[in-house]
Amino acid sequence: MISAEQPLRALVTGASSGIGAATVRRLRAEGWDVVASARRRDRLEALAAETGARIVVADQTDPGSIDALRDAVLATGPLHALVNNAGNAYGLEPVETGALEKWRAMYELNVLGTLRVTQALLPALRASGRGDLLTVTSTAAHGAYPGGAGYTGVKHAERMMVNTLRLELAGEPIRVIEIAPGNVETEFSLVRFDGDAERAAAVYAGYDPLVAEDVADAIAWALSRPHHVNVDTMIIRPRAQVSNTRIARTS
Repeated sequence: MISAEQPLRALVTGASSGIGAATVRRLRAEGWDVVASARRRDRLEALAAETGARIVVADQTDPGSIDALRDAVLATGPLHALVNNAGNAYGLEPVETGALEKWRAMYELNVLGTLRVTQALLPALRASGRGDLLTVTSTAAHGAYPGGAGYTGVKHAERMMVNTLRLELAGEPIRVIEIAPGNVETEFSLVRFDGDAERAAAVYAGYDPLVAEDVADAIAWALSRPHHVNVDTMIIRPRAQVSNTRIARTS
Protein backbone atom coordinates (compact mmCIF):
# COMPACT_ATOMS: atom_id res chain seq x y z
CA MET A 1 0.00 0.00 0.00
CA ILE A 2 1.04 3.59 -0.63
CA SER A 3 2.09 5.74 2.29
CA ALA A 4 -0.81 7.84 3.58
CA GLU A 5 1.63 10.72 4.16
CA GLN A 6 2.75 10.92 0.54
CA PRO A 7 0.25 9.15 -1.73
CA LEU A 8 1.03 8.75 -5.40
CA ARG A 9 -1.27 10.60 -7.75
CA ALA A 10 -2.82 9.39 -11.00
CA LEU A 11 -5.01 10.79 -13.76
CA VAL A 12 -7.37 8.27 -15.37
CA THR A 13 -9.10 9.28 -18.60
CA GLY A 14 -12.33 7.69 -19.83
CA ALA A 15 -13.21 7.21 -16.17
CA SER A 16 -17.00 7.46 -16.35
CA SER A 17 -17.54 3.74 -17.04
CA GLY A 18 -15.94 0.39 -17.79
CA ILE A 19 -12.19 -0.03 -17.45
CA GLY A 20 -11.65 3.60 -16.49
CA ALA A 21 -14.12 3.56 -13.60
CA ALA A 22 -12.81 0.18 -12.41
CA THR A 23 -9.26 1.55 -12.47
CA VAL A 24 -10.25 4.55 -10.39
CA ARG A 25 -11.86 2.26 -7.82
CA ARG A 26 -8.83 -0.05 -7.72
CA LEU A 27 -6.23 2.70 -7.42
CA ARG A 28 -8.23 4.47 -4.72
CA ALA A 29 -8.47 1.18 -2.81
CA GLU A 30 -4.69 0.91 -3.01
CA GLY A 31 -4.16 4.38 -1.61
CA TRP A 32 -3.65 6.47 -4.72
CA ASP A 33 -4.89 10.03 -4.99
CA VAL A 34 -6.85 9.86 -8.26
CA VAL A 35 -8.17 12.44 -10.70
CA ALA A 36 -10.93 10.92 -12.83
CA SER A 37 -11.65 12.53 -16.19
CA ALA A 38 -14.41 11.94 -18.75
CA ARG A 39 -17.18 13.76 -20.58
CA ARG A 40 -20.17 12.57 -18.50
CA ARG A 41 -20.40 14.72 -15.39
CA ASP A 42 -23.21 12.74 -13.72
CA ARG A 43 -21.23 9.51 -13.82
CA LEU A 44 -18.07 11.19 -12.61
CA GLU A 45 -19.90 12.75 -9.71
CA ALA A 46 -21.30 9.35 -8.71
CA LEU A 47 -17.80 7.85 -8.92
CA ALA A 48 -16.39 10.67 -6.81
CA ALA A 49 -19.05 10.14 -4.16
CA GLU A 50 -18.23 6.42 -4.10
CA THR A 51 -14.43 6.59 -4.13
CA GLY A 52 -13.35 10.05 -3.04
CA ALA A 53 -11.61 10.67 -6.34
CA ARG A 54 -11.28 14.18 -7.69
CA ILE A 55 -13.06 14.72 -11.01
CA VAL A 56 -12.52 16.91 -14.05
CA VAL A 57 -15.02 16.93 -16.88
CA ALA A 58 -13.03 16.95 -20.14
CA ASP A 59 -13.35 16.00 -23.79
CA GLN A 60 -10.06 14.82 -25.25
CA THR A 61 -11.16 15.70 -28.77
CA ASP A 62 -11.21 19.37 -27.69
CA PRO A 63 -7.75 20.99 -27.28
CA GLY A 64 -9.11 23.71 -25.00
CA SER A 65 -10.71 21.12 -22.76
CA ILE A 66 -7.39 19.30 -22.40
CA ASP A 67 -5.62 22.53 -21.53
CA ALA A 68 -8.18 23.04 -18.77
CA LEU A 69 -7.72 19.43 -17.62
CA ARG A 70 -3.96 19.94 -17.38
CA ASP A 71 -4.38 23.14 -15.41
CA ALA A 72 -6.87 21.54 -13.01
CA VAL A 73 -4.59 18.55 -12.37
CA LEU A 74 -1.46 20.63 -11.82
CA ALA A 75 -3.27 23.11 -9.57
CA THR A 76 -4.03 20.42 -7.01
CA GLY A 77 -0.80 18.43 -6.80
CA PRO A 78 1.93 16.49 -8.60
CA LEU A 79 1.23 13.72 -11.11
CA HIS A 80 2.93 10.33 -10.92
CA ALA A 81 0.82 8.30 -13.36
CA LEU A 82 -1.25 9.00 -16.45
CA VAL A 83 -3.62 6.20 -17.45
CA ASN A 84 -4.62 6.90 -21.05
CA ASN A 85 -7.80 4.85 -21.18
CA ALA A 86 -10.33 6.94 -23.12
CA GLY A 87 -11.21 5.52 -26.53
CA ASN A 88 -13.88 3.70 -28.49
CA ALA A 89 -14.72 1.84 -31.70
CA TYR A 90 -17.47 2.90 -34.09
CA GLY A 91 -18.86 0.32 -36.50
CA LEU A 92 -17.66 -3.02 -37.85
CA GLU A 93 -17.87 -2.53 -41.60
CA PRO A 94 -15.43 -3.78 -44.24
CA VAL A 95 -12.86 -1.36 -45.62
CA GLU A 96 -14.87 -1.12 -48.86
CA THR A 97 -17.95 0.29 -47.12
CA GLY A 98 -16.49 1.85 -43.97
CA ALA A 99 -17.91 5.27 -43.13
CA LEU A 100 -15.31 8.00 -43.28
CA GLU A 101 -16.95 9.92 -40.46
CA LYS A 102 -16.65 6.90 -38.15
CA TRP A 103 -12.99 6.40 -39.04
CA ARG A 104 -12.32 10.10 -38.50
CA ALA A 105 -14.04 10.02 -35.09
CA MET A 106 -11.97 7.01 -34.03
CA TYR A 107 -8.72 8.70 -35.02
CA GLU A 108 -9.71 11.93 -33.30
CA LEU A 109 -10.58 10.18 -30.03
CA ASN A 110 -8.12 7.30 -29.83
CA VAL A 111 -5.03 8.75 -31.51
CA LEU A 112 -5.13 12.53 -31.44
CA GLY A 113 -6.94 12.58 -28.11
CA THR A 114 -4.35 10.33 -26.52
CA LEU A 115 -1.62 12.48 -28.05
CA ARG A 116 -3.16 15.68 -26.65
CA VAL A 117 -3.43 14.31 -23.13
CA THR A 118 0.07 12.83 -23.24
CA GLN A 119 1.65 16.06 -24.47
CA ALA A 120 -0.23 18.06 -21.86
CA LEU A 121 0.79 15.92 -18.89
CA LEU A 122 4.22 14.58 -19.84
CA PRO A 123 6.06 17.52 -18.23
CA ALA A 124 4.27 16.82 -14.94
CA LEU A 125 5.23 13.13 -15.07
CA ARG A 126 8.84 14.16 -15.66
CA ALA A 127 8.75 16.64 -12.80
CA SER A 128 7.45 13.98 -10.39
CA GLY A 129 10.75 12.09 -10.59
CA ARG A 130 8.96 8.73 -10.93
CA GLY A 131 6.37 9.00 -13.65
CA ASP A 132 4.26 6.28 -15.28
CA LEU A 133 2.69 6.74 -18.71
CA LEU A 134 0.29 3.82 -19.14
CA THR A 135 -1.87 3.48 -22.24
CA VAL A 136 -4.73 1.02 -22.57
CA THR A 137 -4.69 -0.14 -26.18
CA SER A 138 -6.29 -3.41 -27.28
CA THR A 139 -5.44 -6.74 -28.84
CA ALA A 140 -6.62 -4.84 -31.94
CA ALA A 141 -3.23 -3.11 -31.72
CA HIS A 142 -1.54 -6.46 -32.29
CA GLY A 143 -3.51 -7.99 -35.17
CA ALA A 144 -6.21 -7.57 -37.79
CA TYR A 145 -9.75 -8.90 -38.07
CA PRO A 146 -12.49 -8.54 -40.69
CA GLY A 147 -14.47 -5.34 -40.31
CA GLY A 148 -11.99 -3.92 -37.84
CA ALA A 149 -9.60 -1.92 -40.00
CA GLY A 150 -10.68 1.44 -38.61
CA TYR A 151 -10.28 0.35 -34.99
CA THR A 152 -7.18 -1.79 -35.49
CA GLY A 153 -5.66 1.14 -37.35
CA VAL A 154 -6.12 3.57 -34.48
CA LYS A 155 -4.97 1.05 -31.89
CA HIS A 156 -1.87 0.23 -33.92
CA ALA A 157 -1.19 3.98 -34.03
CA GLU A 158 -1.55 4.20 -30.24
CA ARG A 159 0.80 1.26 -29.84
CA MET A 160 3.40 2.91 -32.08
CA MET A 161 3.08 6.10 -30.04
CA VAL A 162 3.80 4.08 -26.90
CA ASN A 163 6.75 2.22 -28.43
CA THR A 164 8.25 5.42 -29.81
CA LEU A 165 7.85 7.28 -26.52
CA ARG A 166 9.69 4.48 -24.75
CA LEU A 167 12.65 5.10 -27.06
CA GLU A 168 12.42 8.88 -26.87
CA LEU A 169 12.23 8.91 -23.06
CA ALA A 170 15.08 6.46 -22.51
CA GLY A 171 17.09 7.45 -19.46
CA GLU A 172 14.33 9.58 -17.98
CA PRO A 173 12.46 8.58 -14.79
CA ILE A 174 9.30 7.69 -16.73
CA ARG A 175 8.00 4.19 -17.40
CA VAL A 176 6.02 3.70 -20.62
CA ILE A 177 3.51 0.84 -20.34
CA GLU A 178 0.96 -0.71 -22.69
CA ILE A 179 -1.95 -2.83 -21.45
CA ALA A 180 -3.72 -4.53 -24.38
CA PRO A 181 -7.03 -6.20 -23.42
CA GLY A 182 -9.01 -8.60 -25.55
CA ASN A 183 -12.80 -8.87 -25.20
CA VAL A 184 -14.00 -7.04 -22.10
CA GLU A 185 -17.72 -6.90 -21.36
CA THR A 186 -18.36 -3.19 -20.88
CA GLU A 187 -20.27 -0.57 -22.88
CA PHE A 188 -17.68 -0.94 -25.66
CA SER A 189 -19.76 -3.07 -28.03
CA LEU A 190 -22.94 -1.14 -27.26
CA VAL A 191 -21.19 2.03 -28.42
CA ARG A 192 -19.64 0.27 -31.40
CA PHE A 193 -23.04 -0.92 -32.61
CA ASP A 194 -24.90 2.36 -32.04
CA GLY A 195 -26.84 1.11 -29.03
CA ASP A 196 -27.93 -2.23 -30.53
CA ALA A 197 -28.07 -4.22 -27.27
CA GLU A 198 -28.79 -7.57 -28.94
CA ARG A 199 -25.83 -7.30 -31.27
CA ALA A 200 -23.59 -6.13 -28.45
CA ALA A 201 -24.61 -9.03 -26.20
CA ALA A 202 -23.78 -11.52 -28.95
CA VAL A 203 -20.12 -10.47 -28.78
CA TYR A 204 -19.90 -11.92 -25.27
CA ALA A 205 -22.21 -14.92 -25.62
CA GLY A 206 -21.09 -18.51 -25.08
CA TYR A 207 -17.92 -17.85 -23.05
CA ASP A 208 -16.66 -15.85 -20.09
CA PRO A 209 -15.25 -12.52 -21.32
CA LEU A 210 -13.01 -10.31 -19.26
CA VAL A 211 -14.68 -7.77 -17.01
CA ALA A 212 -13.44 -4.26 -16.33
CA GLU A 213 -12.01 -5.26 -12.97
CA ASP A 214 -9.70 -7.79 -14.66
CA VAL A 215 -8.05 -5.03 -16.67
CA ALA A 216 -7.95 -2.67 -13.68
CA ASP A 217 -6.13 -5.43 -11.81
CA ALA A 218 -3.51 -5.60 -14.57
CA ILE A 219 -3.13 -1.81 -14.59
CA ALA A 220 -2.71 -1.61 -10.82
CA TRP A 221 -0.20 -4.48 -10.86
CA ALA A 222 1.93 -2.84 -13.56
CA LEU A 223 1.91 0.49 -11.72
CA SER A 224 2.79 -1.16 -8.41
CA ARG A 225 6.04 -2.78 -9.60
CA PRO A 226 9.30 -1.32 -8.24
CA HIS A 227 10.03 1.69 -10.40
CA HIS A 228 13.09 0.16 -12.03
CA VAL A 229 10.78 -2.54 -13.48
CA ASN A 230 8.91 -1.65 -16.69
CA VAL A 231 6.03 -3.78 -17.95
CA ASP A 232 6.50 -2.87 -21.61
CA THR A 233 3.41 -4.66 -22.94
CA MET A 234 0.80 -6.90 -21.34
CA ILE A 235 -1.75 -8.67 -23.54
CA ILE A 236 -4.67 -9.93 -21.48
CA ARG A 237 -7.50 -11.99 -22.97
CA PRO A 238 -10.31 -14.26 -21.80
CA ARG A 239 -9.11 -17.87 -21.76
CA ALA A 240 -11.61 -18.69 -24.51
CA GLN A 241 -10.32 -15.96 -26.83
CA VAL A 242 -7.18 -17.36 -28.45
CA SER A 243 -6.88 -14.68 -31.14
CA ASN A 244 -8.71 -11.68 -32.54
CA THR A 245 -10.67 -13.98 -34.83
CA ARG A 246 -11.18 -17.15 -32.77
CA ILE A 247 -13.17 -17.67 -29.57
CA ALA A 248 -14.04 -21.10 -28.14
CA ARG A 249 -17.74 -20.64 -27.44
CA THR A 250 -19.83 -23.26 -25.66
CA SER A 251 -22.97 -22.28 -27.58
